Amino acid sequence: MMKWEKLLSLKKHGDTFVRNRKDEKETRIGFEVDYDRIIFSSAFRSLQDKTQVIPLSKTDFVHTRLTHSLEVSVVGRSLGRLVGAELLSKYPYLSGELGYTVNDFGAIVAAASLAHDIGNPPFGHSGEKAIGDFFSRGKGLVYKESLTDKEWQDLIEFEGNANGFSLLTKSRPGIEGGLRISYATLGAFMKYPKESLPKKPTRDVCDKKYGFFQSDKEAFIDVASELGLLMKDRLETGFYRHPLAYLVEAADDICYTIIDFEDGINLGWIPEEHALEFLIKIVQNSINSQKYAQLTSKEDRVSYLRALAIGSLINEVTRVFIENEERILAGDFPFALTEKCAFVAQMKDVISVSINNVYQSKEVIEKEVVGYQVIHTLLEHFCTAYNNHYYGEETHYDSLILKLLPEKYRGESDSVYERLMNICHFVSMLTDGKALELYRAIKVSA
Repeated sequence: MMKWEKLLSLKKHGDTFVRNRKDEKETRIGFEVDYDRIIFSSAFRSLQDKTQVIPLSKTDFVHTRLTHSLEVSVVGRSLGRLVGAELLSKYPYLSGELGYTVNDFGAIVAAASLAHDIGNPPFGHSGEKAIGDFFSRGKGLVYKESLTDKEWQDLIEFEGNANGFSLLTKSRPGIEGGLRISYATLGAFMKYPKESLPKKPTRDVCDKKYGFFQSDKEAFIDVASELGLLMKDRLETGFYRHPLAYLVEAADDICYTIIDFEDGINLGWIPEEHALEFLIKIVQNSINSQKYAQLTSKEDRVSYLRALAIGSLINEVTRVFIENEERILAGDFPFALTEKCAFVAQMKDVISVSINNVYQSKEVIEKEVVGYQVIHTLLEHFCTAYNNHYYGEETHYDSLILKLLPEKYRGESDSVYERLMNICHFVSMLTDGKALELYRAIKVSA
């Protein structure tokens, strides 16, 4: 059974002393510092020019990775505080002896939610697949024989969650421990606390993907051990989730379900009447019919329904978490919280409409096609130049390409895996616009 006093660890990478909650300054609590460090990081800022689902529009507002992450963080904070209030009532020693507050739970979930997409490549959901396909089916296949099975799996199923963990924790000269985020926040961030292999189909939601690259395995185990996460199998590197990771996942599920739907309606891709038709069962206990009837614009009507729907889902997810908290602590809750809420059927219906009208729209598909071409071209040229440089076979063109590679990604390494991961990290951190700019420069010079 996991213990909350360990799960709420304030420890940061490299600490030589114990951080106690009671010793924290109330004006600058460690979990709030996590939020600030993520906000000010270059990786987070790059999300402002990364597609969430719908391509960036010059005429209509649509969500970018950045606005989506901010909204998930707001929902996550509410979930954390509501759950925290219940837990502090159930376990009074957490507040009495140890000094934790409701806001601590909110701050942890808010910071982890803020970072949940920080490792995602450009061009929306297809960015990860484009990187993976370059190695499994594209010109990157030539590197397979130089890698272990687990290293190869990291590349052919490149995972934004694992990339995010790397960004938050990766040490560089003079920057030990990356952003030096509290271990509690890192635990809440880790939705899939396992390595890329072995792949074993299970009913457990935390096995759906993987959460760290082989290059970050030591850091991951350090965090999991400090938090007291339960191991799933002594022969494998896999753990049961930190309980607050369920809330981060739920905040993301709520936002993309409702807000992608809202974007589709505001763009005219989904008929407005679908808003009330599909959301009415979620909002029926909170909607003020008179107020709704007074709203004169489509945007205001949809916004009102969206706010009520998110509020209802927050309350329902909180209920599911509290009712199953002991099972979660025991590693015996293999579901997403939204799967067990009263509105699961309604959420599935909304997602189905979004898939048909938004995710499979011509504009979205065209963006993904462009993304594949851009990412494959960048990986081909930068991986070739980087490896030619290592083997002393660098051409003048290679040297020009490497001048476009930021210094922090040029580290000398005898490991093919490390060199390839450096290029993947570089490409994944590009914005949509910067990736297109580099692609055009390369195509013109080719």
